[in-house]
Order: sequence, then C-alpha cells, then structure tokens
Amino acid sequence: MSWDDLADSVRKTVQNEPVHDSTGSILFSITRLAALAGVVVAAVLVPGVAFMAVTANNVSNDLVDLPLELQVQPNPQTTRLLASDGSLLAYFYQENRQDVPLEGIAPIMQEALLSIEDNRFYEHGALDLKGTLRALVNNASDGQTQGGSSITQQLVKLTLVQQATTKEQVRAATAKSTARKIRELKLAIAYEREHTKKEILERYFNIAYFGDGAYGIRSAAYHYFSVSPDKLNTLQAATLAGLVKNPVEFDPRIYPERALQRRNTVLQVMERLGKLPSDQAEDLMAKPLGLKIKSFPNGCVASKAEFSCDYIRRYLLREPALGATLKERQARLERGGLTIKTNIDVRMQKAINKAVTSTVGAKDKAIGSMALVEPGTGKVRGIAQSKPMGRNKKKGQSFIDYSVPTRYGDSVGFQAGSTFKMFTVAAALKKGIPVSKTYKSPQNLLMRAGTYFDCEGGGVGDWPVKNSTGAGTFNMYRGTRQSVNTYFAQLERDAGLCNTVKAAQSMGIPVDTDSKDHFTDVVGPFTLGVTYVSPLDMAAAYATPASGGIYCEPMPVDQIVDQNRKVIKKYTKQCDRAMDKDVAAQINDILTGLQKPGGFGYSNGTALRIPSAAKTGTTNDNKSVWYMGYTPELVAASMIAGVDSKGKPRSLAGVTLRGVPVSFARAGGSSLAGPMWKIAMGVIQDYLSPVAFDPPPEREPRPEPKKKKPDTNEERPPGDGNNGNGHGGGIIINPPDPH
Repeated sequence: MSWDDLADSVRKTVQNEPVHDSTGSILFSITRLAALAGVVVAAVLVPGVAFMAVTANNVSNDLVDLPLELQVQPNPQTTRLLASDGSLLAYFYQENRQDVPLEGIAPIMQEALLSIEDNRFYEHGALDLKGTLRALVNNASDGQTQGGSSITQQLVKLTLVQQATTKEQVRAATAKSTARKIRELKLAIAYEREHTKKEILERYFNIAYFGDGAYGIRSAAYHYFSVSPDKLNTLQAATLAGLVKNPVEFDPRIYPERALQRRNTVLQVMERLGKLPSDQAEDLMAKPLGLKIKSFPNGCVASKAEFSCDYIRRYLLREPALGATLKERQARLERGGLTIKTNIDVRMQKAINKAVTSTVGAKDKAIGSMALVEPGTGKVRGIAQSKPMGRNKKKGQSFIDYSVPTRYGDSVGFQAGSTFKMFTVAAALKKGIPVSKTYKSPQNLLMRAGTYFDCEGGGVGDWPVKNSTGAGTFNMYRGTRQSVNTYFAQLERDAGLCNTVKAAQSMGIPVDTDSKDHFTDVVGPFTLGVTYVSPLDMAAAYATPASGGIYCEPMPVDQIVDQNRKVIKKYTKQCDRAMDKDVAAQINDILTGLQKPGGFGYSNGTALRIPSAAKTGTTNDNKSVWYMGYTPELVAASMIAGVDSKGKPRSLAGVTLRGVPVSFARAGGSSLAGPMWKIAMGVIQDYLSPVAFDPPPEREPRPEPKKKKPDTNEERPPGDGNNGNGHGGGIIINPPDPH
C-alpha cells in the first residue's frame, strides 16, 4: 500500500466510510500508521550517517546534498538609497525585507500567527508528533486549520529554500516526501537545542513570505496596511497570519474574497483557543480587509531621481568596500540592508528634471541632459535627462544615461564645442600669457603643420580654421566672450597644444591620446571641443575655476552604513589643485561677461540674480549644444544633442523639440541649452548664497584695439564660435563618429 492509500484508508476510517484496499483490512492501515510512527521516532534518533544509508535508495541526489546541520545565515535585507536630506530615492533588494526584533512585533500579531500555525509552540519541542504524523499521511479532515509542521520545522524549510542555489535544491527542500520530512525534523530538533523559542519565532517572522513581494513581517505590515509591525491591530494581524500558509492563493490584492475568508478562519481559531471573545470575533469577521497598500519599487525606474539613482548604483558596483568582485558587490547591495546616503539634493533634482523634460520631449530626436556638481567638494547634486528610464522605445524610454561617463551610463558622450576654450585660457594663463594678448583674427586662417605640436613633439598637420563671429583684432576677454575660433587657434599654438590638453586632463577630462587604435583627440581643433565627454565630466571641470582652482572628482555618495548602523565607508573629497587662485579668478572674470549686461547670456535671458559665469558651445553641424553656467557654489552643465532613432548623433537643425522646429540659426548653445539651463537655475539660485567670485589679479589696462573703420561683425552679440552660424563650437575637422 502506498502512502496515499494509507492516507485514504485512515481518512475513511475517521469518517466511518468503507475501506477497500489491497488487503481488505482496516487493521492493515492502522498497522502501517503505527509502523510509520516508529519510523519517525527511529529516524529522529538515528545518526545522520546511518540515516543517509537507510534512505539513500529513495532520496534524490539533490535531497542528499541538503545539509544535515542547518547553517543559519543572515536574511537578505533591503538596501535604501537616500537623498542628502534623508528622503528616500530608491530601494535595492532581491527580497524586500528588513528584519525587526520580536519585541517590535505587536503581541496580537504573534498570537494570530501561533493560533493558525502552531498553537502549542511554547509547549512542545521541535517535534509535534501528532501534527507531524497527520502531515505525513495527509490526514486532513474538512475544517482542518493547521498543518502538521511546527514553527521550527517550517523555519527549517524556509531556510533551506532561501539557501538553495539551484532549482533542483529548491524542489528537494519542498518535496512532498517522507525522507524530506524526516530530515526537516532532525534539523529542527538540532536547531531548537541551540536557540530559544523567542529567537525561533523572531527569525520565522522575518524569513516568512507574505506574498506580493513582501518578505518578513515588517515589509508585510507596511505593504498591506502602511503601518509598522508593532502597530498592527487584530484584523490586520489575522490577515497577515493567514497569508503564510499560501501567500499566492490568499493574496489580498488579487483574491480579496479568499483573503477575507482566510482571515476569518484565523479569527475563528483565535476565538476557539480563547484568544478572542466570541462577540469581538463575530464583530471583526463582518469587517472588510481594510488594505492600505504601500509599494516598495525595486531599483531606479520609479525613483524621482531615476538617472541619479542608476549612476549611483553603478558607482557602488565599483566600490571595493562592498566586495572584491562585482558579484560580491551586487549581492551586498541587494541583500545587505545597507543605507546609502547620497549627495543628491532633491530640490535641485526636481528643478533639473523639469528643465530637461519641458525643453526636450521623450520621443524627440534629441537628448536634453543636465548635471550638477558642487565646486570645492565634487558633490554631485543631481543628474537628469529628457528620456525617461525604461524599455519601451516607442515611449522614448531608455536605460542609457547620457549625462555620465561611459562606465556609468553606456553613452560614449558628446563633443563639447567651444566650452573647451576654457582649457586653452587656463593653459595660456598658466604659461604667463596675459589677458591683454591680442591676435589679428581673420575670418579664415590656415594653421600650418610645424607651428603647433602634440605632447611627443610631433606635428599634427594643417588645420583650416573659420570664424562665425567676424574678423578683427581681439584680446583674451573679447576673444573668449565672442568665442572667436581663429583667436583661439593662435592662443592654443602659443600656450602649447600639449599644455592645453594637460590643462583639460587636470580638470578630469578624459583625452584620447592613442592614435594607434582610433582617432586621437590631440589635434589642433582640441580647443574647439572635438573630445567626447559627458555633462558630468564638464560640470566637474568647470567646478575647478569656480572653486578657486581645485579640481575634485565627482562624488555622488556621502557614506555607506550597514544594517547594524556601522559606517562601512565615509567618502571624503578627492581634490587636487589644477591651477592657482589667480588663474581661476581670471577665468571667472572673463566668463562672468556672458551673464552681465551686454553679454550674450544676459541678452538671452540666462542671467541670474546672483553672481554667475558661463561659456557656450556648439559642435560641428550643430549635433550638440552646451551651456556651461556656474556660480561659486554650483556648476550646472546643460546640453542638448541630436540623436536619430538608433541613438546616433545627428544635427539639431530641423529637429522638433516639444513640437517646435529648430532652425539652423537657433541651434546654438546660447539659444537652446542656455534657456534650459535658466529654467533649472532660475529655481536653484534661491537655494544658493549670493557669493561673489574672487576678483582677478591686478593687470595692465585692456584698451580696445583701434580700427580704421568699424567692423559690423565685431559688434554682434558674443556667440558660441562655431562653423559659420554664430552659435556653435567651431569644429572644422570632425573626427570619426564613435557612435
């Protein structure tokens, strides 16, 4: 007779039904039941090695591989990502769980669970023989409310499932077999020798699955009723207690009627056991479930700072303090119950979110991006882009973060146009070239090979340069503010191409110097921004003069704290002096001109109520436009780039942004990226102090050059200095497109 036949025989005997089995005898069933009891007792007493020997013929290899001693490990815990003000940005988890001590669980919750699952928990040992035998032969009559396993046995099963590393091991740990049940008993008995009943119950509450992604009582209480576990009332406790038997079948969100019936079953059992007065139980059973669902979205997609969140996640996956390998770091992040305190300012994040999404639509053939960095510390205050995070390309969603370097966002970056002229100014000032240095700057200029050199002393070829801002004689102030390409070609030559490259590198700009593999950045047009960079790179670079000459690596995280409130790592700024204070002050003084009356930024409405400076830039063919605006307290990199349906760069001319076509004349840094910058900074300036930049060092007067007759081109508002349209970055030689 099989165990199913035995179960059926015993059930029919209990219900006074005729039994028909191969022996034709009820006595046989009773005998088998007695024998089974002996097997259970013997199995509990037999040493593990002997147990394996006598059961191996009927046990799968996966079951044999399960441990004979329970190796208790910490439960996977939920990690929280917090903004600088302590507000929540996101959760990271494999199982949404945060352990809570038993005293943090309402007594009525404990009573409800024990009533329905193991009402004699504090009275029996690990083995409740009556219940176990009933489970082994599936002797369940109508109205049965308890399973055969004790709380300790259930805890053993849940622990084995949690620690299983293969699907086969999960199946072995949950198999409906006598061998698995006996192994479970042995482990439970051993576990109870080492732990108190309260410790067992506490771990059970924290490991149990309550359905709908809620692991442990704390997550369940918050998820279904939006309360902490110590505040659960009788109705809520009965609902949650009823879920552990089958959290899928009784899921109150999907099957509210089943959940209500199961809750009432728990209340009936509590009444029968004397845990609830009859009139109270009857009154409670007439009430609705009273759910108050609170979601715990996993990851960054639902975050109010989705791309800041993802940048930080990928930043942490490179953090050695979280583990030696990527796998270890990911496990720590998703299972360790960490608290990640970031430097993201939610007020600023909200402002840049609005700026990029109101300027560039999700489905537009363009990317709007902003990055915020604090000068002097490198703290990253926010990252935002116009494409929302997600997989639905038809809705314009993407998982590529265009605002950060490739290693953190998978974007190769964008050429930055004339914003790179700041590096040439820095190199020139470091070399001692005064701001009064003038060059005759014609509309067209051919820079000959042999007049400027790379860092190895080699020539870099002829370079034809063209202005969009008119011809004339310019000094460093006017040449920079009007972004005169032919002026900067000569300034770069005298400052040294290598020195200009090194100035950019000292401010964190990644420069490709390996011409063997692909196009090198060390070419004449370097000053016009041929290098591919991210908005975050540029924000950190411009934070250098803003801070008085100190470059700091971008720092998105403040500290990592483990579940025991121990600080794993406290981040400190990583800064180096890239230029002296006088050079920084001089750069700031030059660039404040765009934000003052008469400056192009001022006339375009990008000036602030507090001191600010800026540099515009547009690349060849208007593929990307930039506005690098900053104050002494914050740098905001603003960029809009054209992209086709495959994400490759394309000209912004003719692209429709939020339903408005972009003309070729309007596709410039000051006219597109500047207004987006102002939308954000117009709000953010209220969170900053009206701190003035340090004054520049004393210098010789800067007389304007005398001309025989006016040059109308020179009287145009300062532009971005691109290839002939008055708005761009002046890139004449366009390197191969890495996209």
